[in-house]
Amino acid sequence: MSTEKQLPPQGPATRMMTESALLVALATVLALYAVFKLPNGGSVTIGSMVPIMLISFKYSFGWSLLAALAFSLIQMMTGFYAPPVDTLGYYILMVLLDYVVAFGVLSLAGPIYRALNKDLAPRLRLMIAAVLCIAMRFVCHFLSGIIIWAAYAPEGQPLWLYSLVYNGSYMLGEGLISGLILYLIGQKLVTLFLGEKA
Repeated sequence: MSTEKQLPPQGPATRMMTESALLVALATVLALYAVFKLPNGGSVTIGSMVPIMLISFKYSFGWSLLAALAFSLIQMMTGFYAPPVDTLGYYILMVLLDYVVAFGVLSLAGPIYRALNKDLAPRLRLMIAAVLCIAMRFVCHFLSGIIIWAAYAPEGQPLWLYSLVYNGSYMLGEGLISGLILYLIGQKLVTLFLGEKA
């Protein structure tokens, strides 16, 4: 008779927590290796948003929102940039726009993917969902650039243009890299990770 202890079988909840923790950790590592960083926050990473969206593609909105919020807290701890404001209200607004809501919208990738026409190729549905989520994240940073970071705008330049150029410069790169990754792994992602027919 074997004296080795038998580990209890992993249930769905255990697997969900384990996969999500690993994907949040992967997103954190990918965020550390930026292609380039801007002086007041914002960077082009090696697809750091993709693992968070993978959680959303596979699991419920509520669960993926928790994972996205956990990732936003990690981002604040590892790369917080103090805004040029001195009131608590503006600090809270900056935290919401640049972190909590900006990364929270990534949890909508799954609901968007599932809502799209099933006649579309799964790979295309993945990319559309990702692009829409990245666009929503851009809107958060764009508003923050106008409301919070206006002090850094060059003299005479409209605030909306400053925010558009600053935030668009890295969000466009982030979107392209994330889209390329999802395009390359789309078929295997759908069949192996999501358990769907490609």
